[in-house]
Amino acid sequence: MFTDSSFTFVLFGGTGDLSMRKILPALYEAHRAGMLAEGGKIVGVARHAEDRAGYIEWVNAHVKPYVSKNGLDETAWASFLERIQYVKLDLGKPEDFALLRDAVSELPGIRVFYLATGPSLFVPICHALAAVGLNTNSRIVLEKPLGYDLKSSNAINDAVGEIFAEEQIYRIDHYLGKEPVQNLLALRFGNALFEPLWRREWVESIQITIAEELGVEARGDFYDNTGALRDMVQNHLLQLLSIVAMEPPHSMDSDSVRDEKLRVLRALKPIDPRDIGKVAVRGQYHAGGIRGTSVPAYATEPGVKANTNTETFVALKVEIENWRWAGVPFFLRTGKRLADRVAEIVVNFRAVPHSALGPTALRPGANRLVIRLQPNETIRLYCLAKQPGEGMNLASVHLDLAFDQFFREGQMEAYQRLLLDVINGRLALFVRRDEQEAAWRWVEPILNEWAAANKPPKPYAAGTWGPAASSAMLAQHGTCWLEEEN
Repeated sequence: MFTDSSFTFVLFGGTGDLSMRKILPALYEAHRAGMLAEGGKIVGVARHAEDRAGYIEWVNAHVKPYVSKNGLDETAWASFLERIQYVKLDLGKPEDFALLRDAVSELPGIRVFYLATGPSLFVPICHALAAVGLNTNSRIVLEKPLGYDLKSSNAINDAVGEIFAEEQIYRIDHYLGKEPVQNLLALRFGNALFEPLWRREWVESIQITIAEELGVEARGDFYDNTGALRDMVQNHLLQLLSIVAMEPPHSMDSDSVRDEKLRVLRALKPIDPRDIGKVAVRGQYHAGGIRGTSVPAYATEPGVKANTNTETFVALKVEIENWRWAGVPFFLRTGKRLADRVAEIVVNFRAVPHSALGPTALRPGANRLVIRLQPNETIRLYCLAKQPGEGMNLASVHLDLAFDQFFREGQMEAYQRLLLDVINGRLALFVRRDEQEAAWRWVEPILNEWAAANKPPKPYAAGTWGPAASSAMLAQHGTCWLEEEN
């Protein structure tokens, strides 16, 4: 994934949390691995540091803790800092963008503008870039959330689309850059073993979970106006669902892959408002304990309204109305302050139609595929085998692909892969506008029904796996969440 093309990477929100924790560490790792063109430059844009020396001091203090799992390479770090320039700019003053134009006008290659800012600033920044002629020979990266609902999302996309062509716009979803997500495509479309089984005749159900131990941290103001459905389901979970369920693309070029994902999103069965209580669970964490540490209730977090009805947990039963998946339930789940930090996809295959080996072979989940996205990226295939000894007693065994053990070279972090794709002009792992619209169109009726009902979310103690209603929803279909079975 080496790029030999010069580039100028302009980072708006250059002193923000995302820049410090993810973006600059990812660029450093690409630099250390020799994946960035020698002449490529990084321009931090912010208003906190006075000059380049002050910005470099800020980067040294705030980025170093997040780089290099195997230790910091001081020589590589020093040469990485040489790439960095800085422009002090007030985003609320369009006239300041002339300073940015002057700073980058002589720098080489394609310009990448990364908007690591709040979505309310996306449109003003784009207009200001266009006003000083910086919307040509450029690409723009938009962080989520892109809007609050379909209307606001369309408003942002319309405004940005007047300034940048669709092929210049990179809507980032970092889950699409994770190694196991890429391996899911390889697993499905590169192996004759799995593709014939990847359909309703052989799949009983599929679970997709993104669970977090953390609460809202310092994002209370933002999160209380967003909630788990907007923050995680509309983007991350529906994108993972579309990759799991998509048809084989004609090729791996950007539009072929995104066309197939779009077909899945458009095939999602609309949720009838009368069925919301049966197929959608929303919860909110109360005080509890995680790994022996007491944590407060969501309603007492800084920035959160005391009488808030914002959900911190969502579980959904989803159906896809097409020939491949008709009748197969997809269970989606995400939440904060849950018992563990985990992101995984669980494919439960149907039991054998008749067993001469006893009831073990007939139990749900006897054959399953578990794709772990975090924290340990693995693919595990469960099947049944005879236990040693007398009699035909079956036991569950598994085959493992642990990426860090099988491949000697280190795995590439999601942001590193995605940033290199932006620089190299590869769009396949970024969300196209029509995908985003289809996701909002499906999610919005749920949001509207919850708002109209004005009922508080179901409580769950921090450190658990969410409200009991989440488990009850799966029990109605004769199954359970993976951790409950174990």
